[in-house]
Amino acid sequence: MTKCSRIEYQLHPLRDTLYNELHIRPFYTLESPQQITHVAAGCTNPAELEKSYQQLCELCKRYDVSPPPTDAVTFHQNFGDFIIHWERHIEFYTLTIMHPSPPQGEPFQHTAVDLLPADWMRQLPGKIIAAFHIVIDNQQLEYDANTLTRNFEGHTVMVSSAYAGKIQIYTAFKLHGDGYGRLIICDKGISKAQTGRLTRRLLDLETYRLLSLLSLPIAKRIAPQLLDMDKQLAEILTVVAKLETTNSERQLLEKLTKIEAQLETYRAETTNRFSATRAYHQLVKDRLERINEEKFDEHLSIGEFINRRLNPALRTCDSIQKWMEDLSKRIERASDLMRTRVNLNLQEQNRSQLIAMNRRSKLQFRLQETVEGLSIAAISYYSIGLLSYLLQGLPLKDWGLDKNILLACSIPVVLVTIWTVTRRIKRKLIHDQDTPEENET
Repeated sequence: MTKCSRIEYQLHPLRDTLYNELHIRPFYTLESPQQITHVAAGCTNPAELEKSYQQLCELCKRYDVSPPPTDAVTFHQNFGDFIIHWERHIEFYTLTIMHPSPPQGEPFQHTAVDLLPADWMRQLPGKIIAAFHIVIDNQQLEYDANTLTRNFEGHTVMVSSAYAGKIQIYTAFKLHGDGYGRLIICDKGISKAQTGRLTRRLLDLETYRLLSLLSLPIAKRIAPQLLDMDKQLAEILTVVAKLETTNSERQLLEKLTKIEAQLETYRAETTNRFSATRAYHQLVKDRLERINEEKFDEHLSIGEFINRRLNPALRTCDSIQKWMEDLSKRIERASDLMRTRVNLNLQEQNRSQLIAMNRRSKLQFRLQETVEGLSIAAISYYSIGLLSYLLQGLPLKDWGLDKNILLACSIPVVLVTIWTVTRRIKRKLIHDQDTPEENET
């Protein structure tokens, strides 16, 4: 015999996880007859999922059974009188109780969940979404119209056939007096493996059907608000072209922003839920295809019922999501339009202010030149006055000079000198103002 050598390569850290992923939730064989109770509870946070695991460990302790490992996502164990199958999902967990025994008396008079401690069941965390009983019968029950009416408390029963007529499935998709749904599988001779696969698909079908509908009440709740937003948006777009004042535009933009904020709140609330709905709906369709049901007599089949009732509900959710996306795009375009109008008005106001500032600058410049001319005249006047006092103290007669002639000749010189000095000072100030960085250096 050839000896196989162990792999010595560097392995990806997720290699084992990827290999085991396909075996996390395997099919289990089931015998006929069988009583089953299936419960699915939604959890709003990881703490509730962890609590469900702790609750399962407590049950194992009561019956002296080895508990599952801490990282387990599925657990299948025989507790003696019953078998427990527990699964942990992202936002819910499921608990399936299986009792391999024919029903005593009426099919649903005594159920598998009755075998579990009542105080333990009352402590289950989360909120129950799906809860139903399944009876797998090996042709010991009666299936006439009166018996089915009694077993399903008068509700209309859907019937499907599978495995070339070796299986009949009966259900009403209704809650009964005990708060559970009901489903009967009539086994006419299929294997234990086939029974296990069929039962698992029916459990998933009913669980995912209910989970997929969680978004429908949300869609119905926000639909009136979306309609009101749509009307407000239409009114805003109608009056945009008639706005004349900046204050009106600002008020309208604030109203539009408020609508957009409310819409984004709805989108944040529903995006994950609607995405999960599409995923669950795809699982429902997959399970229906895997069952490969056939029509039985004149009864409404399970697939027909689900397609007639579930698909319109999910199309409603899709339409609400598309409505929100379309409304968001329209609000965004309207906001861009309003912001463009506001920016244009602001630019026009800035342009008018710049023109006014330019006009005032020109007036100020002219006034400055006027003041500059008067300043030159005043300084020249006082300078000549000082020069007069200076000449008065000099012996001009001894020098043969006349004071008045000297003063008259000095006036042009003083004026030119003062004008030249003033111009130089002005040029230096302008140069210093234009090159502040150079001055700082």
